[in-house]
Amino acid sequence: MYTDKTLVCKDCGNEFVFTAGEQEFYAEKGFQNENMYTTVAYRFPGDSSVEELSMSEEERSKEVTTSVNWVAFKQQFFSSVFIAPENVSYANMGFTTAQPGSGYVKNFRAQMTVPYTADTEGYDFAFYYGPNKYSILKKVTATEGDDLYMERLIPLGWGIFGWVNRWFVIPVFDFLRNYIPSFGIVILILAVLIRLIISPMTYKSYVSMAKMRLIKPQVDELAKKYPKQEDAMKRQQATMELYKKAGINPMGGCIPLLIQMPILIAVFRFFPASIELRDQPFLWADDLSSYDSILNLPFSIPFYGDHISLFALLMAASMFFYSYYNYQQTASTQTQMPGMKFMMVYLMPVMLLLWFNSYASGLCYYYLLSNLLTIGQTLVIRRMVDDSKIQAIMQANAARKSNGKKSKFQQRYEELMRQQEAAQRAKKK
Repeated sequence: MYTDKTLVCKDCGNEFVFTAGEQEFYAEKGFQNENMYTTVAYRFPGDSSVEELSMSEEERSKEVTTSVNWVAFKQQFFSSVFIAPENVSYANMGFTTAQPGSGYVKNFRAQMTVPYTADTEGYDFAFYYGPNKYSILKKVTATEGDDLYMERLIPLGWGIFGWVNRWFVIPVFDFLRNYIPSFGIVILILAVLIRLIISPMTYKSYVSMAKMRLIKPQVDELAKKYPKQEDAMKRQQATMELYKKAGINPMGGCIPLLIQMPILIAVFRFFPASIELRDQPFLWADDLSSYDSILNLPFSIPFYGDHISLFALLMAASMFFYSYYNYQQTASTQTQMPGMKFMMVYLMPVMLLLWFNSYASGLCYYYLLSNLLTIGQTLVIRRMVDDSKIQAIMQANAARKSNGKKSKFQQRYEELMRQQEAAQRAKKK
């Protein structure tokens, strides 16, 4: 049971009341992920990127002796930014992580110096106190109209992950929320759109796996033909030749997954940093920007926490079924390494459950939808694909290429195989 507490600010000495409701909120959510987004950030003039102090350390400071355009005290959803249009010449910044239960996350500090001469009459400074909302921060500019790149305060990811968020996820999300009041429905539509976009790759991946499944008996015959370890080069060469004649790309099943990874990682960065989801309820979740708790435990489980998130639990369950189904398909096409089933089918869902139990419920909800849609999409494609037609196409490719001339790549590959095989024989002599 919580009661009102009177706290004293160690810097100014002022007293304030830390209410029971505020204590309960802090204790319930714990702000376990708040430190992942709370730090001091700054920008050098002419640089499109934003520098940040390491968030994981208990205490960190940074002294900058060159010009700095602005300095920000950044939190997960709000920032306080000091903007110097004419730049400061020196900055000493830092933070100290507050003790749990204090009502604080981190204590910030910053000292800055401006260049001064006898002719200096004054400086024009600006301040931004507001939300970490992409569309708002994007519009903040200097008095001369220069881009301050303050939208980079939002951790959307680096490289291609940030591009996916800036040019696809955020525009689509903002468009949908203008017409749909429920953020749960918005996330559902976003998940469906993404699955539709990557559905051609999913189809090609399944067809590639089907080809591998149909040709596996011939691959097994090659393994019987070249059972010895010293014949590994011949076996691999014969297998690649078989794949080539049948028109099979051995990496065809992996390439779509690699293409999907930027989207998966992009939304992983987007949902926890999206202020639009703050305090937005959906189903049993009262805040899509934080975890949903259907049961608070009287104890804390290491790596899991002291609560049970239903969205995280359902996401892990859907991942188990998807991994199990995908493993069955993969196992029928190629020989699996020992322990692969345990890692893919059992260990991965458990690790995701432990990891996402304290993550944003909106993110867990999206991954749940993505897994369910992927399973449904795969089942539909399975009914669409005719193995007999694929077999006929593979036979036609084999007949056509058996009469054809070997490509230069194939010739070089075969020559390399012969050289490696000769080197192995020389070592044994």
